[in-house]
Amino acid sequence: MNFNECQDLVNTYIEWFKQKISVRDIEGLCEITTPFLDRHNDHLQIYVKRTGDTLILTDDGYTIRDLELSGFKIAPGKREQVLHTILNGFGVRLQGDEINVEARTENFPKKKHNIIQAMLAVNDLFVIAKPIVESIFKEDVEEYLRLHGIRFTPSVKFTGKSGFDQSFDFVIPESQKRPERVIKAINRPERQSISMLIFAWAQDTKDVRPVDSTAYGVLNDSEQPIKPELISALQQYRIRPLPWSKREEYVGELVE
Repeated sequence: MNFNECQDLVNTYIEWFKQKISVRDIEGLCEITTPFLDRHNDHLQIYVKRTGDTLILTDDGYTIRDLELSGFKIAPGKREQVLHTILNGFGVRLQGDEINVEARTENFPKKKHNIIQAMLAVNDLFVIAKPIVESIFKEDVEEYLRLHGIRFTPSVKFTGKSGFDQSFDFVIPESQKRPERVIKAINRPERQSISMLIFAWAQDTKDVRPVDSTAYGVLNDSEQPIKPELISALQQYRIRPLPWSKREEYVGELVE
């Protein structure tokens, strides 16, 4: 595949993205329906209102209310800490039960991107409501790295070619034997989460990192097997799939 073919694929994706966004006015509020789906396969929606020169972007409380209906209560302690860590990572905040962020006209695309990423990440917390889940997957991955003496930096953002910040869970710095390794922990390896990793790394971030940098998708397969086509998709974009059940096989290439 040559450069022009790759560029055509990217342009096709951007055109699809534009066509899938819809906008309507609701009593002075701008309702934006995005192509991104929550766990119910409903399209995520955000609302925008202007206050002077400031734009307020909000989910109108949908994400938190949906979590609470699933059995996940945001109570003081570990869960509240995890929630605010996620929100802070995307530069958004919680007011009451609403996820929101302030923007200006010139940085609206970036802020819109951030709040959608935050909504998707918070939506993923519903798995904690299941009794069989005893810990948060990202914490499990961090414990695995520490257990094997793998040096890393947690919660890293890179600004991609698009100008948007892309968040990754861990970065293992370059060593004498290995290049930089960038890690994303994916608790629910599904088409959407895999596609977002492919876009964030292969199409937006890879070219602004050192030439040999390698990305890993750590995939939680403890509840259900990962579909072969998702593994294949990562491999086609030179992202290393690391199934959680086979994590001990990857220690050597991460610890060096």
